[in-house]
Amino acid sequence: MSIFSTDALNPGVRKREVFGWAMFDFANSGYTTVVLTAVFAAYFVGAVAGGAEWAAFAWTAALSLSHLIVMLTIPAMGAWADRHAAKKRLLMFTTVGCVLATAALATVGPGAVVLGMALIVVSNVFFAWGESLVAAFLPELAKPSAMGRVSGWGWSLGYCGGMLALGLSLAYVLWAQAQGQKAAEFVPVTMLITASVFALASLFTLALLRERATPQAVFVGSAWRQSYGQLRSTFQQARRYQDFMWLLACATAYQGGVAVAITLAAIYAEQVIGFVQQETMVLIFVLNIAAMVGAFAFGYWQDRLGHKLALGITLVGWIATCIIAAITTTKGGFWYAAAIAGVCMGSSQSSGRAMAGMLAPPAQLAEFFGLWTFATRVASIIGPLSYGAITWMTGGNQRLAIGSTAVLFVVGLVLLIPVNMKRGREAALQQVGASSP
Repeated sequence: MSIFSTDALNPGVRKREVFGWAMFDFANSGYTTVVLTAVFAAYFVGAVAGGAEWAAFAWTAALSLSHLIVMLTIPAMGAWADRHAAKKRLLMFTTVGCVLATAALATVGPGAVVLGMALIVVSNVFFAWGESLVAAFLPELAKPSAMGRVSGWGWSLGYCGGMLALGLSLAYVLWAQAQGQKAAEFVPVTMLITASVFALASLFTLALLRERATPQAVFVGSAWRQSYGQLRSTFQQARRYQDFMWLLACATAYQGGVAVAITLAAIYAEQVIGFVQQETMVLIFVLNIAAMVGAFAFGYWQDRLGHKLALGITLVGWIATCIIAAITTTKGGFWYAAAIAGVCMGSSQSSGRAMAGMLAPPAQLAEFFGLWTFATRVASIIGPLSYGAITWMTGGNQRLAIGSTAVLFVVGLVLLIPVNMKRGREAALQQVGASSP
């Protein structure tokens, strides 16, 4: 039997379309891998900001501002996309925006702190918008019983894209360093490489993915005001979707910890453990391999074990990762933590997205995935800012900060307990019956 079996897909969905959907994960993973994790983060702190005491805070502040913008805009964008059957059109818009902003990061040199922060804000906003929109296609493509598997296909292929962008960047960095170039000369080129991979790979998505939704009733007045009105109505109906809301609370906690791993891993590795830039890039490359395996394997296991149990297992793994990273004093010890983090990163992201797809009402997929993105953006503010605050208040003790991050995963584990997948799925499907004429 084929690994990518059509048995997992809804009627009328072809493999090529799922491939096109998964290729967006392939396309945009280079942004998180190269820009937010392995290269630009450490470059911004060390070279652009000159290693100033406030540099790490400036980095997390820029990211937090971008997440705040996404929080305020994505739910309404999702509702608007549902009403106008415009997920694919908006996905094209956000893709172009992120690609151009990423390429523009090549113009950021030493001292250009404001420009660097502004472009990080813009690029990350476009990235988050696109991530939410493409996730909303998942329930249209996969059967409920196979949603975890199909989500895992996307995440695992996504890490391949991250490794491609990082691998090309690493090859260029090694060549440039052999020529005697400094970071200010070779890092901008890695931004162009990342933008190019994103642009080329996303063409498969835009060519193969179909918009299956149909426009809903058109109302007179401001579309954005109507969208926010629908969002407000969704929150008012929260008790009807209590399991989805519990999952949002869970995601708000554990995604905060994931955000710390994504945005501060390179900084921690270099400033605390003593990695140099090439070692950091190799570390992140291997982490992506572990994440790819985790996303793919857990995509199958979670459909058998159950989405809730699969996510719970990964949260336990994240807690172990934080503890090991906090107490290890060697590069070898940190490699162990990174390997566990890689497996947990891919599997927790895949599990969470699949659970959201199971619990979201079919007629409001983009809107509910907008709520999902809203929750993850809240988490992306809480996690890195709490890390930065602890580091600042303890005189630069990043070990204590990474150890404290384990608390976020513990809270996520506790908030996962009330989620009842069967009850939540029934509530989502009842919404279909209630809205039928």
